[in-house]
Amino acid sequence: MTPVIVEQGDGPVVLGLPHVGTYVPPEIAARLNARGQTLADTDWHVDRLYDGLLPGATTVRATFHRYVIDANRPPEGSSLYPGQNTTGLVPLTDFDGEPIWNLPPDAAGIEARRGAYHAPYHAALAAELQRVRARHGVAILYDCHSIRSKIPFLFKGTLPDFNIGTADGTTCDARIAQAVLERCTATGRPTVLDGRFKGGWCTRHYGRPKDNIHAIQMELAQSTHLASESPPFAYDPARAAMLRPVLADILHKLATLAPELRG
Repeated sequence: MTPVIVEQGDGPVVLGLPHVGTYVPPEIAARLNARGQTLADTDWHVDRLYDGLLPGATTVRATFHRYVIDANRPPEGSSLYPGQNTTGLVPLTDFDGEPIWNLPPDAAGIEARRGAYHAPYHAALAAELQRVRARHGVAILYDCHSIRSKIPFLFKGTLPDFNIGTADGTTCDARIAQAVLERCTATGRPTVLDGRFKGGWCTRHYGRPKDNIHAIQMELAQSTHLASESPPFAYDPARAAMLRPVLADILHKLATLAPELRG
């Protein structure tokens, strides 16, 4: 199983999909407990949700599950949200704080996974961002995510439908953040910019506006496109049909903004 699948486009936008993969090698799956084997913390159907919305976009998609290793965490394992509940490079718990392993990985096992999965994903993503920037003078990484709307272990209450992350304005030009924010708020749906989810490692690591690489994360509440946020996590075509035009509008706007962003 290849750890990453790249579909190259000729436009300025790159879609990152680090959490849609469900592949777990048999030797790792055998170490998960019954709870872990449900793979509950997948970004369910996000690749389907964005499919075909922006002709010319490049996609970089991880095929492995985040329980193998999380492609949106720093490779050295530091926390993205110090002082808050979160999950790490190789999660030891699920998003509810419950253990997922019968036999957790040791340091050597984590290092092996980093080389086999985490590094290839980021080599591919970095290469595509450089290729796109060379072609257009600028590249925009739009990192695609979703999460259950209610997870008391991670946050209080109900998560907004649209959670936009720019690490407090550091990962992209303000025009990008404003364009995304305007299109989300215009729907009347709950929206937040740099709230609980400010952007993961992909957004923070690659977002370098001064180098003409911009990055923004969209964390969708799964209630926007799933029939249920519990197993079997089925895709809801009717809900998705209401959401996809909004996402398409966002992506098209980013593509049209790109020429204005070249430094």
